[in-house]
Amino acid sequence: MSRIAIIGGHGKVALHLARRLTDKGHTVTSLFRNPEHAADVEKTGAEAIVADVENLSTDQITELLRGQDAVVWSAGAGGGTPERTFAVDRDAAIRSMDAAEAAGAGRYVMVSYFGAGKDHGVPEDDGFFAYAEAKADADEHLRASGLNWTILGPSALTMDPGTGRIETGAGIEGTSVSREDVAHVAAEVLERPDTAGKTIQFNNGSTPVAEALDSLA
Repeated sequence: MSRIAIIGGHGKVALHLARRLTDKGHTVTSLFRNPEHAADVEKTGAEAIVADVENLSTDQITELLRGQDAVVWSAGAGGGTPERTFAVDRDAAIRSMDAAEAAGAGRYVMVSYFGAGKDHGVPEDDGFFAYAEAKADADEHLRASGLNWTILGPSALTMDPGTGRIETGAGIEGTSVSREDVAHVAAEVLERPDTAGKTIQFNNGSTPVAEALDSLA
């Protein structure tokens, strides 16, 4: 079993992920900003650590990640100003990658979004532009790192119950996927070394998660 840190541990995907991982016997540490969320996190079976990564240095994040085997980034500014979006979704994410390397946590799973990249095509006057740019920069830094990385590109997130079924692979167009199924995919890739070095875009679909990931091998 592995020791896994989830950054952004009170997010809806993260809470589903922590439950799934602890149910499988993994030891999970969830980092989150608001101390009022500790009880929600602890209900998942994870250790709750209050840590505002937006305002922590790389060295401080490194200390929090020592002893971990893997890190999952599931944090985000959640809108707001472009400045805060860049501070969280780009700068803090990049510091967490550097910290994971320094701490010896070699596996890193990034929850990004469908279509992320420098060719995102979002106009500068669009409210989504800062997020698209921030995620593109963060994903680029991760790909250039020495980590065993996997980047997840879920399409539009829903609150629907998980189905355990997705579609992925070349040529698909983004539709939607439940947050619970994003957590399912994240948990699955953490146990699959063969998904390292891959960017996996997906929607809800008709293929069981494990079988869909098998098709990418």
